Amino acid sequence: MTTDSLKFAVSCTVKPTGARALQKERQLGEFLAEVERRALRIAEIAVRDRDEALDIVQDAMIKLARNYSGRDKDEWPPLFYRILQNAVRDWHRRQAVRNRVMVWFQKAGPDDHDIIAAAPDPIGRSPDEELQNSEAMQDMESAVHELPTRQREAFMLRTFEGLDVAGTAKAMGCSQGSVKTHYSRAVHALREKLGEHWQ
Repeated sequence: MTTDSLKFAVSCTVKPTGARALQKERQLGEFLAEVERRALRIAEIAVRDRDEALDIVQDAMIKLARNYSGRDKDEWPPLFYRILQNAVRDWHRRQAVRNRVMVWFQKAGPDDHDIIAAAPDPIGRSPDEELQNSEAMQDMESAVHELPTRQREAFMLRTFEGLDVAGTAKAMGCSQGSVKTHYSRAVHALREKLGEHWQ
């Protein structure tokens, strides 16, 4: 995400004049800047495509700015994450349809070589440490991705975003009891699957 993306999202609000409106716009910009990286990570794990994740997060920011900028700032986190989760679900629905159609047109080709991924680590970790970290992160991302949708949502909102149970329930559109159940099952499944990587 870029500063321009944030400015665009904030500019999508209806702009009444006055000091209070300016303060609200500034608060919204600060909120979006604060959540953008975590939201991108959540979307990226959910859809496994950085460019698609960027689009999803930007659209979620724009929808929040257009539809809920007038709400109290304490309401923004669960609203934003609910919008984000709905956007991820919509993306998966569209992909399922697209995949059913595109399977007939796909051609096999050689894999592209990723030059960036092959570059040396700028912070000086040893190859063994880098490999272990990379494998652990891939294992974690795969395990989170394989969780059932509601468990994945509860886990990511509680763990990555740090929402409390009530905020997660609002974001997911379910009861607090359901959040606790989904989160507990997700943690149990991840512990079983990840073994030594789990902290």
